[in-house]
Amino acid sequence: MAGFLPKNCAALDVWMLGSHERDAAVARQALEESVVNFKALIEILVGRKSSHIALIKQAYQTRYKRHLDQDIANIEPPHPYQKAHNADVSQHVAKCDAKRLYETGEGSPGAAEKAVVLEIFSKRSIPQMKLTFSCYKHIYGHDYTKSLKRGNSTDFEDALKMVVKCILNPPNYYAKTLYASIKGTRVDKAAVARVLVSRAEVDMDEIQRIFKKKYGMELRDAICESIPSGDYRDFLVALATKASTA
Repeated sequence: MAGFLPKNCAALDVWMLGSHERDAAVARQALEESVVNFKALIEILVGRKSSHIALIKQAYQTRYKRHLDQDIANIEPPHPYQKAHNADVSQHVAKCDAKRLYETGEGSPGAAEKAVVLEIFSKRSIPQMKLTFSCYKHIYGHDYTKSLKRGNSTDFEDALKMVVKCILNPPNYYAKTLYASIKGTRVDKAAVARVLVSRAEVDMDEIQRIFKKKYGMELRDAICESIPSGDYRDFLVALATKASTA
């Protein structure tokens, strides 16, 4: 499959699927890119509940006769994003993990120790990670992401920042992604379509609210200003306003 949602029909075909089948299709397209689209994979695997991820994996196996986890694990060359996804939530575990993240991060003189960080991120559920980040802020007085902004960030730390932001506040993350994709030096139609298709039935109303608050304009207006008129733009605008007009 060449490109990532490059044509009107591709975005529409994905939209016509059920939500977990839709995410499975997007994941497969991301893996088939000439350069694996890790950003798309993170948005799917971090921004969904564990029950939905289980359905995505099932749909992926049914549709492509392959295992999603194995396909991600087999990506070459290895990349930090690969360990970003995996339940009970434990306050004790959260405090211990927060302490370990601190000691291997800003509490140490060197860069974040990958092995420790990857162990925590790959073994904990999303609710557990949210509690860990909350404990981190309570204990050390600031967000964990602040510890990743010291000096020149490595690819590993950039990957961590993206994962953490997506876990903590998905609507804010997606609002920023949409703005960067729409108002950047080059409009990234594929990224815009991917986000709108995947979030239209999830939290698009909240994404619209945050987008307007942060950037002083409606999401639909930003789309209309940057993407030429036509059926494709109308389709994207419909997705962007779906929640508020339902």
